[in-house]
Amino acid sequence: MPEDKNRAIAAALLPLVGGAGNLTSIAHCMTRLRLGIQDRSLVQDEALRALPAVMGVVEDDTYQIVLGPGTVARVTPEFEHLVAQSRDTPPAAEAAAAAPTPTTAPAGAPPAPTPAPAPGPTPLTTAGAPASDAPATADDLAAQGAALKARQKSRNATPVKLFLRRIANIFVPLIPALIGCGIIAGINGLLTNLGQLPSVVPALAAMASGFMSLIAVFVGYNTAKEFGGTPILGGAVAAVIVFPGVTHITAFGQHLSPGQGGVLGALAAALLAVQVEKRCRKAVPEALDVLLTPTVTVLVTGLVTLFGLMFVAGEAATAIGTGANWLLAHGGAFAGLVLGGLFLPLVMLGLHQALIPLHTTLIEQQGYTVLLPILAMAGAGQVGAAIAVYLRLPHNRSIRRTIKSALPAGFLGVGEPLIYGVSLPLGRPFITACLGGAAGGAFVGLFNQLGDAVGSTAIGPSGWALFPLVKGNQPLATTLVVYALGLAVGYLVGFLATYFFGFSKQLRTELNADPDGTPATATATATATAAAAAAAPDPTTTSSPTALGAPGGAGTH
Repeated sequence: MPEDKNRAIAAALLPLVGGAGNLTSIAHCMTRLRLGIQDRSLVQDEALRALPAVMGVVEDDTYQIVLGPGTVARVTPEFEHLVAQSRDTPPAAEAAAAAPTPTTAPAGAPPAPTPAPAPGPTPLTTAGAPASDAPATADDLAAQGAALKARQKSRNATPVKLFLRRIANIFVPLIPALIGCGIIAGINGLLTNLGQLPSVVPALAAMASGFMSLIAVFVGYNTAKEFGGTPILGGAVAAVIVFPGVTHITAFGQHLSPGQGGVLGALAAALLAVQVEKRCRKAVPEALDVLLTPTVTVLVTGLVTLFGLMFVAGEAATAIGTGANWLLAHGGAFAGLVLGGLFLPLVMLGLHQALIPLHTTLIEQQGYTVLLPILAMAGAGQVGAAIAVYLRLPHNRSIRRTIKSALPAGFLGVGEPLIYGVSLPLGRPFITACLGGAAGGAFVGLFNQLGDAVGSTAIGPSGWALFPLVKGNQPLATTLVVYALGLAVGYLVGFLATYFFGFSKQLRTELNADPDGTPATATATATATAAAAAAAPDPTTTSSPTALGAPGGAGTH
């Protein structure tokens, strides 16, 4: 049964992250299980990567296990249940449950000691080339990618980037509702255009629009929660923004309108509410805290919101929408080239999180964001580059196995396994992947410039997973074709750029080797020699299972 499968995945994950006692928080987004880790040394990275259900792991402000869309939403409740169950058990039983189960020893036998690493190829150097003539495997690339990720993480720990990360944490929990309502809005639009099921259309419109009409409340709630305030007070002050009665209030010489300022106003109001609440708790006597603190928080923040923040945030939101439309209308091809080409580096720098409120603001204003389909082209370039690496290294079974297992997720917009497991540690293929993203972005941007806007009714998915959410100002079929052609351009340019320019001649010779470390140019001779010596194999030339991408290696993602 599916429940048993999800429970089994959760049970396999828990001991590998150090057990329930090592977790400080559990959450999930579109594709990742996000865990707060108390003792990082207890996490078994390689064992996690070796699990069939795991597409990759990413360490950021939380430890993130990439399970893929759909799977993560089903595994997380089972994981939370196991954690709660473990914390309710006596310490001895919890320790036994958290211990890895031996796979070959009989029940009750002590776990076997961890074997020493088998001899394998020398890891890649920081330049992306092997440090010796031995062929690089997926393990080498995974180690290189992890090192690059760790270095980038240390550089990302700046106040601005940490703040952007917290802003992203506010919007990530809203993505499932945005996706669901976005798809329903698409179905509603299709039925309306076809003139079908007229009695159902109003119901679908209510479902699609209900969440968006109150999204400011959810943003306020999550903002207060993220920044250490009382979540319900954050939601209460944000609810002022969507209250219909604000039409009777005048600010800056204008009558306010419900929803004016949108998510930006809600974000600002909740941030202010957190500060007011914290100061109240310091100044108000404990006996009066329950009465005065929430009253003062809502009163002060509500007045500032009504007579200041709503107007300012509304002007900012209008400027964002106007600016995005102007940019794509007058320089769509160039804008798409820049956005599509730089998105992968922005992800590495953590700056892509600043785009989340912009996407949400555009969806509030126009019903779709024109930025997301362009940015999604970066994933297409990444997929094309990975296919080229696969074809250019026919004898490196370890790297090819990693690519083969990660490509389905890549087509659906989950790019981390390919980025950190293949292109980034190889160096030049990461750059050629960016070229593919730039070409796809320029293509979609050009059509925006020509008057065929391509947008998305929700944030989160990309790649093929974005098709149900695509929307624009032209008939749906036209918009879908433009987006599909943009993906095709990204795949093709990413592939061609990587195939012809992704490797130096020396690096390709070193990487394109059979599992025994024999260069590709000598494969025929080596095969004949190996056949003649089959009766007495030389143990010194036998590769370790990890080097071949067997269980335990990165090639089993």
